[in-house]
Amino acid sequence: MAKILVINCGSSSLKYEVYEMPERKSLGKGLVERIGEGVGVISQESAKGRYGEETPIPDHRRAMELVRKALTDGKAGIVASMDEIAAAGHRVVHGGEFYAESVVIDEKVLEVVDKCSELAPLHNPPNITGIREAVNLLGKKPQVAVFDTAFHQSLPPAAYLYGIPRELYDKYRIRRYGFHGTSHRYVAAEVLNMLGRSEGNTCLVSCHLGNGASVTAVKHGKSVDTSMGFTPLEGLVMGTRSGDVDPAVLLFLMKRGYDEAKLDKLLNKQSGMLGLSGVSNDMRDIEKAAAEGNKDAREALDVYAYRIRKYIGAYAANLPRTDAVVFTGGIGQNSVSTRAKICEGLEGIGIFLDRDRNEAVGRKAGIISADYSPTAIAVVITNEELQIAIDTYSLAFK
Repeated sequence: MAKILVINCGSSSLKYEVYEMPERKSLGKGLVERIGEGVGVISQESAKGRYGEETPIPDHRRAMELVRKALTDGKAGIVASMDEIAAAGHRVVHGGEFYAESVVIDEKVLEVVDKCSELAPLHNPPNITGIREAVNLLGKKPQVAVFDTAFHQSLPPAAYLYGIPRELYDKYRIRRYGFHGTSHRYVAAEVLNMLGRSEGNTCLVSCHLGNGASVTAVKHGKSVDTSMGFTPLEGLVMGTRSGDVDPAVLLFLMKRGYDEAKLDKLLNKQSGMLGLSGVSNDMRDIEKAAAEGNKDAREALDVYAYRIRKYIGAYAANLPRTDAVVFTGGIGQNSVSTRAKICEGLEGIGIFLDRDRNEAVGRKAGIISADYSPTAIAVVITNEELQIAIDTYSLAFK
């Protein structure tokens, strides 16, 4: 048995969880917030109870010190001492074309992650900081990087190349990378167990629907297409991201005074469900407003479901067959009405929802397709942290 510390380090936050492997048992988890913003806070939950503290957190080194303190707290800690932690697994957003699977971290890996910071400037630098601080905390114990992009490195050129001059790919590596890969990989494995199928004879479409959202086509365990692209902005309409938009719209707006900063804010922070509904980026608020007669909220829900349905249909057309459609993520797992709305009209390609089952499953995992549906429809509760722990245990102790 080994205790694995899973770390997801952002620019101003640090999430962590401890798993006992290979039992896949979570022993507790915590969150450090407002790093570098004056007074921060750490909160933790374990079998022993809750731990919390408000204190100045000027940087990630201090954040990691607080994590150590919380983990080993005598009353509400997760471990008796840091000696119990056998290895650490890190979520790293971008591995570019360098990594198609998780890897044990060394200086060469860190150099590559730093090189990929150009592709993920908001994510990779804090990921590196989290890794270095974990090394300071854990010394020579194994550290593993699990990349959001790795699962999608199996995409063929037909799926990842854009219709722009080839020299832009050759020079700048502009291509589809895809994200949410750790979630899609976990969900693809879980649904095989749920359906009693093997990887080699299964093709599926995985829908990770949350504030960020993406759809991935999985053929025999490999990602063969995905909706997010060079950045997480492409693809579906999301909480505040626009998703697919005609590039000429940006040129049009540039001629009317929009600079790079304004366009970035518009597309990433002011668009999506928030921009369409004028209500919120939270699906619960939008559904409530729509039920109360808000036309913009109702149309936003229509757009959301329509875009997802388009991607499901497109991926079904490019797979040999579609054995399953899987819903996961905060919205995919929890919104019964959104799942039903997405499935409306998919009957023509053999995807039949059972509305009673959909209601009965609710926020749990389960099968929600009709018995006669050629394609199964499933709800799976994703767990990216567990997937990171699985990879870390496998690589650190193989």
